[in-house]
Amino acid sequence: MNFHQRFLGISDGLNARLERLMPILAPTGVVLGYLFPHAFIWLRPFVPWLFALTTLSGALKLKARELGGALKKPAPILLYFFSSHGIIPVLVFFLGGIIFGDNTDTIAGFVLLYASPAAVTALIWVSVFRGESALALALILLAVITAPLVMPGTVYLLLGARVSMDLRGMIISLIIMVVIPTILGVTGNEMSRGKIPDLICPYISPLSKLLVVVIMAGNVSAAAHRINFDSPILLLMTLVYVCFTALSFLCAKFSGILAGLDPPKRVSFLFIAGMRNSVATATIAISFFPEAVAQPAIIAMLLQQTMAAFMGKILLRRN
Repeated sequence: MNFHQRFLGISDGLNARLERLMPILAPTGVVLGYLFPHAFIWLRPFVPWLFALTTLSGALKLKARELGGALKKPAPILLYFFSSHGIIPVLVFFLGGIIFGDNTDTIAGFVLLYASPAAVTALIWVSVFRGESALALALILLAVITAPLVMPGTVYLLLGARVSMDLRGMIISLIIMVVIPTILGVTGNEMSRGKIPDLICPYISPLSKLLVVVIMAGNVSAAAHRINFDSPILLLMTLVYVCFTALSFLCAKFSGILAGLDPPKRVSFLFIAGMRNSVATATIAISFFPEAVAQPAIIAMLLQQTMAAFMGKILLRRN
């Protein structure tokens, strides 16, 4: 076995271990940023670029042909956008108003979180619960590409002038962090027929998992002075996040059944519609909104992977 083959084996093994540790890595970044804000605050200007690198790492595994195959049967895609980016944000807005009253920043934080695109880590759970990867990849790809329109558009339509935000900066940041890396990754994969991912992924796939810790620590460090884990409002926000996420999964579950999707497609639909890109949300919230808007996304960083495992076990009746 030559050095290259040995390196590939080590890289694949490390990447697999880091994927299994994602439910631990994500909260670790939150805790580090909260406990040692001065050690990570200097990373804030670099966070969007580091996030773009993690997006590129995931996009190198996406294929345009899978999107083309999914578009031949557009019903699941239309259903995904209607339920995940239509019904859920509106419910979150109205229920958030009832629960939090005139606390506009907190309501905006939850709306922004549930208007964000699907989490790429949802693919891990789709694989664990034996869903259809082609549909999952297509939904993620479309959600990512439309994020610069969907996220700011949803927040603006539901909250408008009630919350201070840099709409133009938000759109540009999403294009840089999410859209351009995704297009580059998919294009590189397709044009090289998989050779570029085979060459690059052994290096950047493990690195991207570790960068999640750094990105989260950098984001949380900027809002650490606003976070008080003993605060009743933060405990209420945590409970509300659990309820809203459970509502997202339930909506995805029943939407898949009503649409007549086969079981593997329903699994993919469940996790793609139920999980949100909390890292992107926190980055956007801290950059273009008042700091308090980031708190729901920080809670999501801590709890989302656990919620995904729990809801998968409950709704799919599998260990």
